[in-house]
Amino acid sequence: MMIPHVLTLTCTRAEAEALPESGDIFPDLLDPPTLMVDEPDPQAPDAWVLFAYFTDKPGDDLVARIRALAPSAHSQTLAPLPDEDWVTMSQQGLVPVRAGRLIAHDAAHADAVRPGDIAICLEAGLAFGTGQHMTTHGCMIALNRLKTRRLQNIVDLGTGTGILAVAAAHLWPKAKVIASDIDPVAITVAQANARKNRIAPGRIAMVTAPGMAHKALAARVPYDLMIANILAGPLIAMARPIASALAPGGTLILAGLLSSQAAAVQRAYRNHGLVPARQKPRQHSKAEWPCLVLTRR
Repeated sequence: MMIPHVLTLTCTRAEAEALPESGDIFPDLLDPPTLMVDEPDPQAPDAWVLFAYFTDKPGDDLVARIRALAPSAHSQTLAPLPDEDWVTMSQQGLVPVRAGRLIAHDAAHADAVRPGDIAICLEAGLAFGTGQHMTTHGCMIALNRLKTRRLQNIVDLGTGTGILAVAAAHLWPKAKVIASDIDPVAITVAQANARKNRIAPGRIAMVTAPGMAHKALAARVPYDLMIANILAGPLIAMARPIASALAPGGTLILAGLLSSQAAAVQRAYRNHGLVPARQKPRQHSKAEWPCLVLTRR
């Protein structure tokens, strides 16, 4: 019986920001660990933590390979996560998160919804994106600021739980919406969340695909709103196909990147004709997880 484990290492901010994708680090593994980083104390900006999640207990050699990614580590722990999904654990007790009229909450906090709110109810599940993380919350804020725009064609790339696609469907009830994710489990979760939030069947088309690589996505180009809450590396790698799919005057919301990565991401899209929708791209107040809002003029 396989028992999921998590390896926790201290690291510096520089080590966290330099962390490559798991697939690049472990091309020899059929089931590579999932790596995540976090800044647990904003008052200690260089004290970060690296988490490596495994579907089973890793061997000493694999632990050593991960430890090499954080040479500064002065402590580490390896602990089992029996009979639990680690993403579910991270999402339990979802405190309501508000962005204007948009509010994300779990069933236990339904009383936080006020008259006139656009409420999105999400339970802990097998996919990322509940509004709790600064990247998702930043996208919610950006969507709320666009609510007066007349939009007709929307895509959410890397949809996770489907929270942003559901929010877009509620904000623009006449627009076509499509959502994609590289993980088929995420699509299943997103479909369930769409039903839970009174989205009519077929109202949001959902496909399993990396980036823009699906005929259903290509068939709807150009988009007047594109949302991509992924990671800096994939966002840069996909700059050309994403930028080329945006309509003139359209809006692109990018998230999932650290503030230190924002300039590189923005430069990649500027090379394909996209510029900030504002003079200064708006960032979440904690400033570590900017949400870039770009446009094609």
